[in-house]
Amino acid sequence: MYKYNEFDEAFLAERNAQFRAQVERRIDGSLTEDEFKPLRLMNGVYLQLHAYMLRVAIPYGTLNSAQMRQLALLAEKWDKGYGHFTTRQNIQYNWPKLRDLPDMLDALGEVGLHAIQTSGNTIRNTTADHFAGAAADELTDPRPYAELIRQWSTDHPEFQFLGRKFKIAITGSSADRAVIKAHDVGLQVVEQDGKTGFKVIVGGGLGRTPMIGQVLREFLPQADLLPYLEAVLTVYNVLGRRDNKYKARIKITVSENGIDTYRAMTEEAFLAIRGQYDGTDQQLLEEIKTHFQAPEFRSGSTEAFDAAYANDPVFRAWADTNLHAHRAEGHAIATISIKAHGATPGDASAEQMRVIADLAEQYGYNELRISHQQNVILPHVHKNDLPAIHATLKAHGLATANIGLISDIIACPGMDYCALATARSIPVAQEIATRFDELKMEHDIGHLQIKISGCINACGHHHVGHIGILGLDRAGVENYQITLGGDATETAAIGNRTGPGFAYDEIVPAVERIVEVYMARREGPEETFLETYNRIGMEPFKAALYPEAQKKVA
Repeated sequence: MYKYNEFDEAFLAERNAQFRAQVERRIDGSLTEDEFKPLRLMNGVYLQLHAYMLRVAIPYGTLNSAQMRQLALLAEKWDKGYGHFTTRQNIQYNWPKLRDLPDMLDALGEVGLHAIQTSGNTIRNTTADHFAGAAADELTDPRPYAELIRQWSTDHPEFQFLGRKFKIAITGSSADRAVIKAHDVGLQVVEQDGKTGFKVIVGGGLGRTPMIGQVLREFLPQADLLPYLEAVLTVYNVLGRRDNKYKARIKITVSENGIDTYRAMTEEAFLAIRGQYDGTDQQLLEEIKTHFQAPEFRSGSTEAFDAAYANDPVFRAWADTNLHAHRAEGHAIATISIKAHGATPGDASAEQMRVIADLAEQYGYNELRISHQQNVILPHVHKNDLPAIHATLKAHGLATANIGLISDIIACPGMDYCALATARSIPVAQEIATRFDELKMEHDIGHLQIKISGCINACGHHHVGHIGILGLDRAGVENYQITLGGDATETAAIGNRTGPGFAYDEIVPAVERIVEVYMARREGPEETFLETYNRIGMEPFKAALYPEAQKKVA
């Protein structure tokens, strides 16, 4: 992974010192909250319902053990003992005191982390496939390109005050685990005639106007990545609307002007910009790539793994759901669920972070990933070490065998924390997970992704959930709309609304009825919920959700 050099360290120290002075001026009253707001947003600080919130970037979802331990320290020393991993591969601290924020940023800087551009109308943390550098189906590790984008975009003078926030995601695999089609710009590493480049997708996004991105370029040579991104953003900066913040995202710009017009303008801007790049960026890329060399994977038998898999049903259940194919023989990718039944999705205690850091150091080549699904990954694990890893996870409440199942729910903080939220998300997620654990059904149900948002901003990605839940305020009462058929993969799709919303105490029974229809109508256990929905359509689910409406029609 990338290691800060002297320039990076000096840059971050200067930024943190500036913010420390700004905080002091806010505390002594020299700055009003309105004056302080744009300054704090540039450093990842929000003002939430109950306190300030610090959002820390985890660049392209990659951490080492020392960094994870430092995140644990922040949680323990300056917060309430936990952090919240988000759908943007960040971590949030919900209870810091204003006076402590500069110390937190300095502590992050000690291990090569920061909170720059995790907020504001700028280029946010570039996210990546959480199996990057490990997946068996990967063409190449996308993280060096993500790091190049991070360095280019940090404090870029032209893109600090965009019309709205701007999000870039990248994957090195044909299997999309980074939701690239729901980002302002999505990049997929591809090959053409033996050369590496990118498929460029533009204009995706969720929120109040969800859209799936469109292909802007089928193949962009590697050497053209930064000038082309600069062209995309230059066109957006000029063409994008600033009269209405709800219509200021690039998805609206592309939709209103058409993909052909946006492509033509981008190509024209690219021709003007390309000559300004003299190859220095490619030299930097080659240097960056040296930081992402694969570990020296050890060899050896998998006898201990095979024995545990054959004889321990609890381990076998965990292995079946939480392990994925690795590119190196005898290895696996292990996902650690931060979704124990009844727990807050994405929340990890300081103790749990340290346990995970220790496991990465002892067994995982000192590497970790954070997924947009709010879980933690040990990307490189020899299979013979997995029984010992599982035993440690089990001892600390981290061995839940539910990755990709109905209790592996994405949920935003909702009205428990967020000033923008109109309904609660966390309790809904907890009750759904607890209910299906009581029913002992989730392994029979199989792959089913529920995503929950507490407001129209869709931080919980509900639009692309197999079952999406959106919490809204209806005359002071929480009301939950349901969508079905969303898809966050390479076949991305926006879910369809079932009909009228449900009260808080009705939402879990409603989900049960949806699942009952699926179980009754699927052609076999191998047919997933999404496959069944795409085959039979919405009507059987609507009939189960709104029986009174069906009676009136009859």
